[in-house]
This record gives sequence, C-alpha cells and structure tokens, in this order.
Amino acid sequence: PKHVAIIMDGNNRFAKKNQMQKGDGHREGKSVLDPIVEHCRSHHIQALTVFAFSSENWNRPQFEVDLLMKLLEETIREQLPRMEEFNIALRFIGDRSRLSAELCDLMLHAEESTAKFTSMTLTIAISYGGMWDMAQAAKKIAADVLSKKIDIETIDVDLFGQYVSLNDLPAVDLLIRTGGDFRLSNFLLWQAAYAELYFTETLWPEFTIEELDDAFSVFAGRERRFGKTSEQVQQEQLEN
Repeated sequence: PKHVAIIMDGNNRFAKKNQMQKGDGHREGKSVLDPIVEHCRSHHIQALTVFAFSSENWNRPQFEVDLLMKLLEETIREQLPRMEEFNIALRFIGDRSRLSAELCDLMLHAEESTAKFTSMTLTIAISYGGMWDMAQAAKKIAADVLSKKIDIETIDVDLFGQYVSLNDLPAVDLLIRTGGDFRLSNFLLWQAAYAELYFTETLWPEFTIEELDDAFSVFAGRERRFGKTSEQVQQEQLEN
C-alpha cells in the first residue's frame, strides 16, 4: 500500500485487562507508534495516518481528555528529532479551534520544521472527524463559488477531493483498526472510500510490527476492482 491509516483503539481495555490505573493504557499505547512508523518507512509506505483523538472524543471524561492532550504534546516533542533522523514529514489534520493555543503552536512548528522531509508523511488526526472534514470542504467550495474563483458547474468528485484533508497524498489503500470493533468511527470517510479494511482483536498497546506485516499480507491478497469486474482487472494486469 502507498497510504496506510490506523485507528489505534483498545487502550482503555488494555488497562482494564492488566489491572492498570485509568490513563495508563494511553501511555502504553503511545510507545507502540514508534516501531510502527519505522516499519512503514522501511517498507516504503508513502503515507501513514493515525487516529489519535476524534471529534467525538471530546465527550469523554475531562481527566481523560486532559491526559490525551498532554500525551499528544509529549508525542509531538518526542517525534520531532525522530522525524529529522528518518526524513519524515509530520502533519496534523482536524479541527484546531478546540485545541489550546500552546498545542496549536507546537503542531504548526512541527509541520513547518519537517515540511522538507520526503521519505514518508506521518499524519496525526487530532480533533478530527470525517464528516467535519467533508463539511469544511463544502464550506470552502461555497466560499470559492461566491468569490467566483470556481464555477458551480465545475464541482465534481475530483474537485471536491481537492478540498478535503490530505488531498495531496494518495488515497488510503489499507485501513487498520485494532481493538476488535468493526466500524470506521468517522475516520477518513472520503479518503478511505476504496480502502481495504483490516480489523483485529488485538488491542493497540499489543499491536506489533509482525501483525502489521500480517495486514500487509492480507492486503496483497485482496483484489482491488474499483467497480470493475475481476476479468477486467486481470486483463489490465496482463496488459501492464
């Protein structure tokens, strides 16, 4: 896959299973990301996008929200030297209006200082929702129509796709969800429209590069038809 997306679910259940204190599951989960990022880079994945905090997660208990914001800040600070070491661009998507000014400044600094790196793009979704993403795209398109930058008759799927997050990256090829739930939870609804889905019972703090390789193997065995028949796909492969 060129673009892998991960819903990192199961941190709280990991803490309960191991009789840990509230919040410890999130701390354990934070350390899992580093080897996953390095493994994706070593496999020449162009983009890795991870779901750290959804727009719905604001409804969680305040202590958990505060902890997650703190861990996000720690993660960004820890990732910066690693991004430089591995030549990885770091990005963030989501509604920043509810984030603290300090966190927003840190995110912007991280984006600007790693923008020139080219080996891979790591995107962290914070305060993000797929429906929010598409609503923002529609809002921007409406503004451009009103200002006569674009004509309403030119709006189609391709144009709309230029206004959603990550529009300069390949569409999501493989979407992984840990934790045993079988849903997208409002993550990258537009970008993952034709993604292959991989669901695992493994809780995020227990997710390993070996299981990531399993997901890659499953992906390699899938036939991606994009609305065509198997015969058409096979014929195109022969011609190519």
